[in-house]
This record gives sequence, C-alpha cells and structure tokens, in this order.
Amino acid sequence: MSAAGKSGAMLVEDPDQTYENVLAEIQSFELPIEATLRSVYDDQPNAHKKFMEKLDACIRNHDKEIEKMCNFHHQGFVDAITELLKVRTNAEKLKVQVTDTNRRFQDAGKEVIVQTEDIIRCRIQQRNITTVVEKLQLCLPVLEMYSKLKEQMSAKRYYSALKTMEQLENVYFPRVSQYRFCQLMIENLPKLREDIKEISMSDLKDFLESIRKHSDKIGETAMKQAQQQKLFSVILQKQNNVKFGKTVYINDRIPEERNEIVLKPVFEEEDENEEEVLTVQDLVDFSPVYRCLHIYSVLGDEETFENYYRKQRKKQARLVLQPQSNMHETVDGYRRYFTQIVGFFVVEDHILHVTQGLVTRAYTDELWNMALSKIIAVLRAHSSYCTDPDLVLELKNLIVIFADTLQGYGFPVNQLFDLLFEIRDQYNETLLKKWAGVFRDIFEEDNYSPIPIVNEEEYKTVISKFPFQDPDLEKQSFPKKLPMSQSVPHIYIQVKEFIYASLKFSESLHRSSTEIDDMLRKSTNLLLTRTLSSCLLNLIKKPHIGLTELVQIIINTTHLEQACKYLEDFITNITNISQETVHTTRLYGLSTFKDARHAAEGEIYTKLNQKIDEFVQLADYDWTMSEPDGRASGYLMDLINFLRSIFQVFTHLPTNSNDHAAMSGKVAQTACMSACQHLSTSLMQMLLDSELKQISMGAVQQFNLDVIQCELFASSEPVPGFQGDTLQLAFIDLRQLLDLFMVWDWSTYLADYGQPASKYLRVNPNTALTLLENVTCRVHRGIKDTSKKNNIFAQFRKNDRDKQKLIETVVKQLRSLVNGMSQHT
Repeated sequence: MSAAGKSGAMLVEDPDQTYENVLAEIQSFELPIEATLRSVYDDQPNAHKKFMEKLDACIRNHDKEIEKMCNFHHQGFVDAITELLKVRTNAEKLKVQVTDTNRRFQDAGKEVIVQTEDIIRCRIQQRNITTVVEKLQLCLPVLEMYSKLKEQMSAKRYYSALKTMEQLENVYFPRVSQYRFCQLMIENLPKLREDIKEISMSDLKDFLESIRKHSDKIGETAMKQAQQQKLFSVILQKQNNVKFGKTVYINDRIPEERNEIVLKPVFEEEDENEEEVLTVQDLVDFSPVYRCLHIYSVLGDEETFENYYRKQRKKQARLVLQPQSNMHETVDGYRRYFTQIVGFFVVEDHILHVTQGLVTRAYTDELWNMALSKIIAVLRAHSSYCTDPDLVLELKNLIVIFADTLQGYGFPVNQLFDLLFEIRDQYNETLLKKWAGVFRDIFEEDNYSPIPIVNEEEYKTVISKFPFQDPDLEKQSFPKKLPMSQSVPHIYIQVKEFIYASLKFSESLHRSSTEIDDMLRKSTNLLLTRTLSSCLLNLIKKPHIGLTELVQIIINTTHLEQACKYLEDFITNITNISQETVHTTRLYGLSTFKDARHAAEGEIYTKLNQKIDEFVQLADYDWTMSEPDGRASGYLMDLINFLRSIFQVFTHLPTNSNDHAAMSGKVAQTACMSACQHLSTSLMQMLLDSELKQISMGAVQQFNLDVIQCELFASSEPVPGFQGDTLQLAFIDLRQLLDLFMVWDWSTYLADYGQPASKYLRVNPNTALTLLENVTCRVHRGIKDTSKKNNIFAQFRKNDRDKQKLIETVVKQLRSLVNGMSQHT
C-alpha cells in the first residue's frame, strides 16, 4: 500500500495521529513527499489549517530541543574559540615562515628549472633520435634490397632480380609503405620487370639464332657419337662371334677379305688424343633458355614464352628442312642437310628433358612427324637425280647414321628404313647402268678369240678368276688355249663385284640374312637378265660383229652359263643361306645365256642370209640368151666357196649342254640348212621377179646349172651330221620347177596335181603360171618378130602352131587351178 493510501487511511481513523504520521514521514526524508502532502489536503476540509498547526507545534518542539543541545555544548564551543584565538598568533608566524621559506625555494629553484628545461629538451631530442633510428633501421633493409636489385640488374642476374622484387613487394615495402621513396620504388618495379622481359627475350632470340647457325655442328657431333657407338657394338659382336666360333657376314658387316668395301665412316675420326667426348651441353649454352623460362615463370607469363619458343622453333624447323637446290650433286650437301636436322632435334630433346613444360613429348612427336614427311619427300625427290652409285651408297650410309642417331633420342625412324628400300631399288638401277658401261667396255676390248695360255702361271691366274674345269685341257701341254675369250673371266669378276657393290647397300639395314640373300639374288638376276642380256643382244646386233665373233660369243655364253652355279655358291658363302632353302631365289643365268645364244644363232643365220643376199645381188643373168654358158655363174661359185669356209668355222661350236639347259648340238647344221633355204628362196624370187617380163630357155638352162651347183654343195655335206639328202631338200622346189620346164612335162603335172606321189608335188600352180607366162611372152614375141634370133620357139614361126595352142591350154588350166585355190582359201 502506498504512503498516500496509508495517510488517507490514517486521517479517516484519527486525524491527529494521521498528521503525526505525515510529519514523521516528512522528517524521514523519504522522497517524494507529494503524495503525502496531497493526502493532507485532499482527505478532509480544513485539513491544511490543522496540518499547519501541527507543523508549527512540531517546529517549536524542535527549537526547544536545539536550544537544549546548544546550552549543553556552549562551554565546549567557547573553549574551542579560545583555542583558535591562541592558534591564530602561531598561524600568522607560521605563515610568515612559510612565505619566507617559499621565497627562498623559488629563488633556489630557478636554476633547477633551467636545468630541468634543458633536460626535458635533451630527452625530447633523444626520443626523436631514437625514433629516427628506429625508422632508419626499418628503411635500411628496403634500401639495401633495392640496391641489391640494382646490382643484380647491372650484373644481368635477372632471375635473382625478380626474386628480390618479390621480397621487396611482399616483405619490405609493406613496412615502409607510408614513405614517398617507397612509392617511387613501387612504381619503378613494373618497368624493371618489362626491361627484364625484353632483355631475356633478346637473349633468347640470340640463342635461337646461334643454335640455328650451329645446328650442323651439333648434329655432326651427335651423328659421330652414334656412329662410334655402332662401330663399338659391331666390334663387340665380332669378338663374341669369334669367341663362340661363329661367322656372321650380314646385318652389319660383309666379309673381311673385302676390306675396301667395309662401310667407311661417314664422318672423319677425331684425333686419337681427344680426351673427352663433346656433348650438346658442351657445344651449346642453354642458360638463356633457362633464364628466360624462369623469368617468365616468375612473371606468371610462362604460356607466352612457351608459345613464342615453339613458334620460332617451328619456323626454324621449316628452314632446316628446306634443302638446297643442288644438294643431290655432292654428298656434302646431304651431310649438311642431315646434320642440321639432327642438331635441331637433339636440341629439342635436350630442352624436353631439362625443362618442364617448355616442350612436351606430344609437341616433339608432332614436329618430328612433320619433319619426317618432309625429309622423305626431299630425299625421294633429290635421290632420283643421283646417277652415281657411289653417291647413292654414301647417301644410304648417311641415312642409316641419321636414323640411328635420332632413334637413339627416341624418335621413330621406321619410315626412313622403308625409304631405304626405295633408294635400294634406285641404287640397283644406278649399279645396273654403271655395269652396263663396264660390260660394254669389256665387249669392246675383247678380241673374241680363245685365251692363249703360255705357262702354268698364266693358267692358274685365269683359273683363279674364273671357275673353268676341263680335265682334257689340263692334260695338254703348254702353250694351249682356253675355249672362251678374255671377256668371260672379266664378266665373271664384274658380276662378283656387282654382288659386292649390291651387298654394300644391305649393310646396317637391320634385315635378316634371308632377306639380304633374297635382295642379292634378285639384284643379280636383274644384272643377268636385263643388263648383261641387253649388252649381249646389242653386241650381237652390232654391224662389226662377224660370224666368227658370233661363234665365239656362243662359246662364251656357254661357259658363263656353267659359271652361274658358282655365283650362287658365292652368294651362299656371303649370306650363309643354303640354296636348298624353300624361299631361296634362283639365278636366272641359264635362261639369260640361253636366250643370248639363241639370239647369236639367229644373228648368225641373219648375217649368213645377208651375205648370201650380197652375193645374189651380184648375179647378172642374160634372160634372153639362146644357149647356156656351160658352167655355173661366177657369183654362185664365190658364194659356195664362202659358205664352205664359214661352215668350217662352225666346227668350233659346242655340241653339248650344261646341267640345266641343253644347247642345240646342231647350230652348224641349222645355219647350213638356213643358208641353203635362204639361197633357194632368193633364187626362186629372182626367177619369179615381177619386173622380169621374158625369159629364154637358154636362161632357164643357165639357171638350172647354178641350181645343180647348189645341189652339189648340199650333197657334199659341208657340215657333218645331216642324214641322207636332208640338205638337198632345201632346193627341191627349184629342182621340180626347173625339171618341169626343162622336160616340158605339163601333162604329167596337170594330171598328177594334188596327188601325194606326184613328181612335181613341190611346184605351186601360181609359181608355174608366173614362170610360164614369162617364157610364153618370149614365144609370142618371137612369132610376131621374125627378125629376132635365138628363140627356142623359133620353129613356131614355121608352121607348128599347135604347140602354141597347147601352151595356151596349159596356161588356162593353171589359172583355173590358181583360181580354185583362191576360192578354197
């Protein structure tokens, strides 16, 4: 319950008590008293008056109490005043003393104040100095680092300078960022970074230009090292082969007795006193690349650097891969081309392994694939211009070393070895062309006569060059002659030289002995079947080669054919591949020399026929003569004598064969038969010449005498071996035709025509009609022109016209037979 409530309640109960309570509350100093006073005035009328009365009564009571208290303490107060008055005098004295003492202190403190002010000033200076020292100690490392940065820039230690910049920015500048000099330094750092980028890029450009100029030296060193390593491996392999008793000729080296064809070093050997092997690091200073890479990495622009480097290197690759126009003329052109390419990729391989991310394996593989396609195209184009087999061989050796070198650096080179097989075909072509000239020279220098042997030494010399075996000839005493001419051993030696030359290309191709054996045999077959065969055929066709030379050529081809098995053994000894192997290619020398013999035999027949034609062209018959001369014509007798002398030469022709191909033992018989048949045909053509308009019986009789001489020649057996009258049958057509006219047996001819047992079976109606018309033309003219003499049909001018009618009847019947033959045909 509130105080006002309580007061109200009190006033209601007992007004006096209520006022007492109100006064008590007022004296208790409980605030606020508004409610208490309000209750006094609000509860009863005239409450204010009554309250004031009570209040006055309370005040009077208090005054009485105060008066009582004062009366009680009055003596003590008087005593205190008295004491104070006594103290007053002493206080004044004390004041004077204090004042005096203060004055003296003031006077004495003036110097202290001055000194104190000096001390304060010194303390302030000391504090300032301390602050300056602290600030300088804070700035000095920054200045020292910046000075260090300047020194590094001057010393071109740009990577260290960039690291110093990082320290300045991250550690030192934040400590002194409030100073102006720091702001200047901060503003200068980007410019320094750009300067470093430009300088490092300039160094990189100089480096790229340097390796472009010196890539050939780098490549030459790398290829030389690869070659030395390969030679070392070959020597080690040979030592192992000797240790285990093996003989291996293929894959890396050929027989040691052929020292002149051992692969020559592509590069000159270094001095024996060379102490160390140079590496790419020794030849090239890669520090510009490392610096530039590190600098761009620190600057956070590594991708820009990588793109620039790869772009520039691709440009350089295109320049390196661009060959000189005359590269194919000398081996130095190819060597420089290869060394530049090797140098380029050796540098890239080094960059790949010593840097991380500048070049990648995928990038180098892409670059190599691009380069490889270009290299193959360039080599394929330029090698096609090479006509010198030695240059092609040196090119092959360069390609092998080139491929082995790059293969050692992890680049795939299978396509290069595939290209070598294409170049091998070209090499074989150049060898074939070269050996074609060698064979032509041998044939030009040959005298086409048997080789004379004076003593045993000469015999052994020839036998050592050519595998000739003849027990009968060995038993003969010196001097003696070998059946072949000088060209045979020379050809045999050159074929072996060709095999060696072909074998040179097979070295280091990483092929098996079987494959190399197959290559050797195929190239040798090309030499025999194309080059040597062509040279033999051209030789046979040459005008200055006579019949005796052709006979010797046939003998030579026979011995060369027999030597083919020794060539096969020779290849087998080189490759260690047995001839009994299923896939072993056989030499085609048998067919080659057989074809050459056939061509020589055909040329013999052709030349014989040409010679017969020359003699026949000398014939000068008087087709109007009335009587024959009584002897054969001079041209024909000369021709027969010529044939006799020629067929005596044919006795030197071989009549047996080699193991695989039988040479005809009847070349002489065939030549003789061919000559007789050609002579018979020529005489028949002469008798039936379309330009010949009339023939007298005297001319027919003279012609008959010549045919008789031919028959006598045939029956005299100019070449032994003919059976019966086989050779005489060559003139049977002429004989039956002339007999028909000489006997004038037309009734028998016409009656028996077409019968197997006909006496004039070989007489063709057309031939008989042509000759009869020429003869009857002469008869008709004799009847009309009585002034002419020596006509065998002169009796017709008298009165025997019946025979003329008979001739006309025969002509009609012959024409009927000719027309019937035409219709039947």
